[in-house]
Amino acid sequence: MSFTNFSTGSAHSFGGTCEELVPGKLLRYRDVFEDPNLPGEMRMTIELREVSSGTDLRITQGGVPDIIPAITCWIA
Repeated sequence: MSFTNFSTGSAHSFGGTCEELVPGKLLRYRDVFEDPNLPGEMRMTIELREVSSGTDLRITQGGVPDIIPAITCWIA
């Protein structure tokens, strides 16, 4: 997978391993960047839960390199 920082034009690629999959409920995986300037391992957990109005989605990231700015996203 890759992404582009639109403010700088630089692109970064990373790949990983799925650690746990519970269909319709949970996805947990680890990613490592190919760029040695982005060290460490990122951990991602995506949880899905049925609620009366649809689906509650919770995404948790850990180990994100400091150079990548943190963002908060709220979807109504």
